Amino acid sequence: MKRAVYAGSFDPITLGHLDVIRRGAGLFDEVVVAIGHNPRKERTLPLETRLQVLREVCAPYSNVRVDQFEGLLVHYCQRTGASAILRGLRAVTDFEFEFQTGLANMDMAPEIETVFLLTEPRHIFVSSSLIKEIASNGGQASRYLPPESWRALQRAMGLPEPA
Repeated sequence: MKRAVYAGSFDPITLGHLDVIRRGAGLFDEVVVAIGHNPRKERTLPLETRLQVLREVCAPYSNVRVDQFEGLLVHYCQRTGASAILRGLRAVTDFEFEFQTGLANMDMAPEIETVFLLTEPRHIFVSSSLIKEIASNGGQASRYLPPESWRALQRAMGLPEPA
């Protein structure tokens, strides 16, 4: 079985993330969408909320499951039998970071491949940080998120329901 792990904070999960999940599900027997725990980073959405939203938006894909992990991603992949790390690339700025991280992962665990999927052009500028900035300043952030993700973000940020 070819298992890939798509890891991130998903704070919140965007339509760009969901696109990578959908396409990855078509390439691998199983895709594990895993929330990495980084105690140095503050999150808008609590872990349990992010897990629940991921479970809801990934439900249509029978070969996608949701999990969480601590520590290095390559160690998680080794523990779970994953042969690939799935990553999305938006722009050149993503590439530099992802390339460096991919090389480090390759050095630590050469048996695990890193697979990059290009982001659909309509999602190329979308990031969780940008979405939170738009939402906190009264912009229409819901257009970049699955509905479940938007509702969770509204609750976490104390945003009003649309009229």
